[in-house]
Amino acid sequence: MMRDQGIAANATSRAARGQTKKASRDAVYRTRQRDSSYAVRERVDSIAQELSKTGTIRDPAHSRLEETRKALVAAWMNVAAAVDAQEEIILAGDVRWFAMHLPPVLTDRERLAVDFIRYAKEQRSARPQGDDRVCDRAQEPCR
Repeated sequence: MMRDQGIAANATSRAARGQTKKASRDAVYRTRQRDSSYAVRERVDSIAQELSKTGTIRDPAHSRLEETRKALVAAWMNVAAAVDAQEEIILAGDVRWFAMHLPPVLTDRERLAVDFIRYAKEQRSARPQGDDRVCDRAQEPCR
């Protein structure tokens, strides 16, 4: 539509804009908002199991994302060099800053793991300090 109005425009990839996550489908988005997504719950459960066993999350797709990131940063640095050659120093600096401050490379599985770990830490810190006591079952049950 922009071209029809005489505006020269090209679509850019999400990676080039620094957007690493795809948009969710409407149904997926709405079930997540209601906290009723079985698929997400199953993924979080598998992540929790892997974290308890190994202490880390490994996703084979991570290496491919890293390669894409390296190529993207190199391309932005080439753009910065070209802009620098045109003596647009401030713009070149902005391009370099953008390239160096892209969001971290995380797969959906790794992002869920980060959110899960953050949630677990918040739950631990929100607990009152006295709840860690050991109760003597011979006297009366803990409440």
